[in-house]
Amino acid sequence: MRVVSLGLTPVKGLRHASLPSVELDDHGPVGDRAFCLVDVERRTVLRTITHRALVAATASWDGTTLGIELPDGRRAEGAPVLTGERVTCDYWGRSVTHELTGGPHAALLSSYLGKDVRLAASPRGGVVYGAPVSIVTTASLRDLAERTGRTDVLDTRSRFRMTMVVDAGDEPYVEDGWSGHELTLGDAVVRVEGPVGRCAVIDLDPATGLKDGSLLKALSRYRPATDGEPWLGVDAQVVVPGRVTLTETDY
Repeated sequence: MRVVSLGLTPVKGLRHASLPSVELDDHGPVGDRAFCLVDVERRTVLRTITHRALVAATASWDGTTLGIELPDGRRAEGAPVLTGERVTCDYWGRSVTHELTGGPHAALLSSYLGKDVRLAASPRGGVVYGAPVSIVTTASLRDLAERTGRTDVLDTRSRFRMTMVVDAGDEPYVEDGWSGHELTLGDAVVRVEGPVGRCAVIDLDPATGLKDGSLLKALSRYRPATDGEPWLGVDAQVVVPGRVTLTETDY
C-alpha cells in the first residue's frame, strides 16, 4: 500500500490542502478542522455545500498562527486568540460547543461571504462527520473516472477531501472490505470503521467551489449507499499515533 496523497483543512469548509506528511494522534490528523466558521445568531456551523465560496479560500495553521487567503489576494494572518465566548451548535445531530476567537480572520471572511461570521476553535472531531481519518484508493477513483469520462478525477482528488489517497492495487473499491481491519501507514496504525457516504461536495471544483459535474449522480447509479449517500472510501480511527508521509515505496 503506497500513500500518494495526504491532506486536510485547518478551517472547516476552506480548501482541502495537499501536504507532504500528516501527523496522526489519538484524535486524528493534527490540525484538521481545528477551526470552523459560526453564524452565532443562528447557532450553525457553516458547511461547504451551502457556502461554496469557502472552497476558494485557503488556510494555513502551524499551531500558533492562522493564515487565511482569499482568491483576490486579500489575506489575514495572526493568532486566533480565544475570547472565552462559547456557542453550542447542532452538527449532524450532535451538540458541539465551540469557543469564539478574536483576530483579523472573522472580518475578512465576513466581508468575503457577505454575512457576519465568527471564527471558532472546535474541539477535536467536533466538525468531523464520521471517523477522523478517511481513505480512498486510486483504483476506486480511476474506476469512477472511466465510468464518467472524467479524466481529471485523479488530478482533482482533493474534491473528495480525504485524509489519504492510497495505491492498494488494481481492484476498485477494495477498501469496502477493510472494515474492522487495521492498516499500518507510516508510523501510524488505523482501524477502519466503515464506508464513507458522499454528498454533493464532490461535484464542486476543489479550487473554486463552482459546480463542475455530476459525480455524485454517477456514483448513485452503481454504488451501495447509506441514507441515500453512495459509498466512496472508508473512514478510520487511530490505534497507534504516528506520522504518515508520501512515499514511493509500499507500507
